[in-house]
Amino acid sequence: MESSGYHHDLALLEWQIELGAAEAIGDGPVNRYEVPATMEKPKAAQPAPPVAGATAAPAAKVDPVAVAEQAAAGAATLEDLRAAMAAFEHCELKKGARNLVFSDGIPGARVMLVGEAPGRDEDRAGKPFVGKAGQLLDRMLAAIDMGRDRADAPVYITNVLPWRPPQNRDPKPVEIAMMKPFLLRHIALAQPQVLVIVGNWSCQALLGKRGITRLRGAWTEAAGLPALPIFHPAYLLRSPEFKREAWADLLSLKAKLADG
Repeated sequence: MESSGYHHDLALLEWQIELGAAEAIGDGPVNRYEVPATMEKPKAAQPAPPVAGATAAPAAKVDPVAVAEQAAAGAATLEDLRAAMAAFEHCELKKGARNLVFSDGIPGARVMLVGEAPGRDEDRAGKPFVGKAGQLLDRMLAAIDMGRDRADAPVYITNVLPWRPPQNRDPKPVEIAMMKPFLLRHIALAQPQVLVIVGNWSCQALLGKRGITRLRGAWTEAAGLPALPIFHPAYLLRSPEFKREAWADLLSLKAKLADG
């Protein structure tokens, strides 16, 4: 009997080892009904599963033209407008320019000239039309007894763009569009009687069209004022054969002012 019991217990032990019970964990039996249940840690809240077909709301895009319109409308003086333009951060030209080119001449003059964009010399000086083209413009104005510093017959000068495009490239339509509200406010605050639109891109900004050889010399209206498109002096430096037409346009401007 003893041999039979021994072999029976050995068989049970081997059976338990086959089942994986290879280690003893206690000397005596444990009553599991007397062991307190282990407190489970609360699980962290899980994010709700995404709703089928739902997409994250895109970030609102900034409209530079709307920002420019609001900033320009808030300018009560030319000094306010200059500050608003200096604070405008949506035109990439600002990042590569040395200076904001705001204006020159005498505010309140009867004639306001609107050029296209600053060049290298203008960017350095912070004033419009100070390079070779500006010197020619001064001679053109002097020929009809006008000038940016003349108390008796002054002019006021600005540009469509206040910052120099890199390498003097042409303005981009998007740049013109975002700076146009500032230009229109500039005209309203300067209160000229007549506008002189200098060059193709100025015509694009104020008239919505280009083709200066076709547009020049023909009186039209821009920003609610009589306006005369003329050749840009830089164009006349490249193509002096058109100086005769430019002289005719200057005489037309002088006659317009004489008529009151």
